Amino acid sequence: MNETLITLDNLSIGYNNQAVLSGISFALVRAGFTAIVGTNGSGKSTLLKTILGLLPPLGGRISTASQSARLIFGYVPQFTHFDSIYLLSAFEVALMGTYGRVRPGFFIPHSERDFTHECLSAVGVDELARKRFAELSGGQKQRVLIARALATRPDVLVLDEPTAGVDRGATHAVMEHLSRICEEVKISVLLVTHDFAAVRQHAGQVVWLYESDVFVGSAQELLTPELMAKMFERVSTPGDRGIY
Repeated sequence: MNETLITLDNLSIGYNNQAVLSGISFALVRAGFTAIVGTNGSGKSTLLKTILGLLPPLGGRISTASQSARLIFGYVPQFTHFDSIYLLSAFEVALMGTYGRVRPGFFIPHSERDFTHECLSAVGVDELARKRFAELSGGQKQRVLIARALATRPDVLVLDEPTAGVDRGATHAVMEHLSRICEEVKISVLLVTHDFAAVRQHAGQVVWLYESDVFVGSAQELLTPELMAKMFERVSTPGDRGIY
């Protein structure tokens, strides 16, 4: 059985003592792949920030595998913009993931540079290492950002809609790399996404935020035609936000 890294127990989350969601209970395990889905405004970002420690929980408890050793998170944002005037290569962007282990002003050792190439290779873009990041396609940029997150040597890889605005072929490639990394490197993957096809294929655990409810289960349990039809009933209602 895989090691449990983070446990959420009856968690309440929100801002300014106003709860957005309550009664959240699930665990992130090593080498596990968890997807968070839900409508805009359902609390996905709030949940993510609470897990990352950027927001305090309003109730309940978050516990980690070790109270003495801090878990390391690798974070991949939905979109990152580097001004084109900065001539950063894909390798230099990925190398940023090592900075937390290098003292300011010190030379980045060859071992860290070699490891960064390994991270780029793991997501299939090491051949693009010398290319300017600004010149890469959307899918290539996302894979470089995943390599940057892997270069932090994380326990948990957190991705906030990493394939938003990326074409279907690139999305498939990104998700395939994530699944393989999850299994081979033995890290926990926590993915926020609207891509239900990718969730069905890759996620072992699904956390579905719907209005004030939180559903947790496998993709096979939650993404059934009957339950999805019930969830999407509001989409046809005028003024509704829809699932996206």
